[in-house]
Amino acid sequence: MATWWKPAVILAVIGLAVFFVIPPEERIHLGLDLRGGTHIVLQVDTDSAVEYELNLTQTRLGQALTDRRISYASIVPIDPTVMEIRGADPGRAAEVREILDLQIGNWAIRDLGSGNWRIVMPPEVRQYIANAAVTTTLNTVRNRVDQLGVREPIVQKQGLLGDRILIQLPGVEDPERAVDVMIDQGLLEWKAVTYPPGVTDFSRWSPPTSREGVLAMFGGAIPDDTDLYPEQVNAEDGSVITLWWPLKRVSVVIGNDLRNAFRSEDQFGQPQVSFELTKDAGNRFEAATQENLGRRMAIVLTARNLKSVVSAPTIEDVIRDQGRIHGGFTLERAEDLALQLRSGAIPAKVEILEERTVGPSLGQDSIRAGVSAAVLGFLAVMGFMAIYYRLSGLNAVVALGLNVLLLLGAMGYFAATLTLPGIAGLILTVGMAVDSNVLIFERIREELRLGKTVRSAVDQGFGRAFGTILDCNVTTLVAAFFLFSYGTGPVKGFAVTLTIGLLASIFTAVFVSRQMFELVLGRGRRVESLSI
Repeated sequence: MATWWKPAVILAVIGLAVFFVIPPEERIHLGLDLRGGTHIVLQVDTDSAVEYELNLTQTRLGQALTDRRISYASIVPIDPTVMEIRGADPGRAAEVREILDLQIGNWAIRDLGSGNWRIVMPPEVRQYIANAAVTTTLNTVRNRVDQLGVREPIVQKQGLLGDRILIQLPGVEDPERAVDVMIDQGLLEWKAVTYPPGVTDFSRWSPPTSREGVLAMFGGAIPDDTDLYPEQVNAEDGSVITLWWPLKRVSVVIGNDLRNAFRSEDQFGQPQVSFELTKDAGNRFEAATQENLGRRMAIVLTARNLKSVVSAPTIEDVIRDQGRIHGGFTLERAEDLALQLRSGAIPAKVEILEERTVGPSLGQDSIRAGVSAAVLGFLAVMGFMAIYYRLSGLNAVVALGLNVLLLLGAMGYFAATLTLPGIAGLILTVGMAVDSNVLIFERIREELRLGKTVRSAVDQGFGRAFGTILDCNVTTLVAAFFLFSYGTGPVKGFAVTLTIGLLASIFTAVFVSRQMFELVLGRGRRVESLSI
């Protein structure tokens, strides 16, 4: 009775493999090269990440000074790593220094006198920001891809400098939308309007349609604390015109102040985007809307590396931690914008270095070619084993078939992705699996030539070949581990199938094949010859 557990284990493993592989179209996930989809390589502009951090710091300092009720004229960037605070209350210099030490204590801070301060980003901070930007961009893109519902995507770093991101989206039906969602920075800001001198009816004032017109309103030069932002609007005649809004540099609310965003509908049933702010941002927003009652505040969105005004509503009541964005959105655009805001802003500009689409027909051709190669290779191996090793070769054929079944079952269990290189790994696994049987069979032949009995030759053949099989497979597994750790998507697919196949081959060649010999030899029955 002691030997019944071995056949029971084999049957249980076969049953589990069949369970996890059926139905194959649901269990086995196909990679980009088989299923079709989109392949993208992004370049992260680390210099823009430094500029983004400088703008973010500018906003944080402006908010901190406002919270402490310290007046100042402007916070102006001088170059990508330098900015100045101008016109701060000289009598409260100690408090300004306290705020600077608290917010950016590791930066170079210099008091220029008369309420002016110069702040310089150190090189080590710049380098840290550049490195962190790639990681943050990677995580944000991965989060957006997950929310798009793409199955088995690949999002990972690439390149010697690690500043590129490889994205593979199998089965994506609308690649243009996916790309737009992924690479838009999705940075939302609320900014107060800087009104020209003499304006009294704030809610009815509309900005000019040219930058020159804005400059003329301000006497030839806009204030230091103000920047110009475009807004595309539809005219009554159907044409599109651009309005230029003079807005404060320091934002009231910025991207990382958002707690949540989702698509909703306005009172007319049109799509809009609703958002919720964090507690601190809600306090700032409440104070800002209180201060700007009856005035306009602009919603600025960074998309496709460009900042533009989405809308500029008049503040009719105090708003705390919730708001809505109107912009003539389609249902899909409102969903995408909410997704981008919800997943967080990308802290750098990204450019598409490579974009290609793999059609499903090409994927079907690859599947047919790969399956044909696998079947032909398998049949060739089966024919050789049956001819060369006779009936014992059929033992190896059964083990090989079970090896393929176990490989597919394991891929179904782990939800692994099958790629074209993965099919190559499957074919290689068949070859390496039969190699284990060849080692065992040749050892059995050698023992039989030495005059050993059939049972003794089988025992010695399996026992002495096991060490060699284990050594060969362990070294290959080490190579597969490094392929998986440092390779890209297709190489990883090859490494996964190779690893699973090697482990399955040890089980089938050593354990299953031995049990089939035991069935032929029988327990306690004398066998004079073996067909090998």
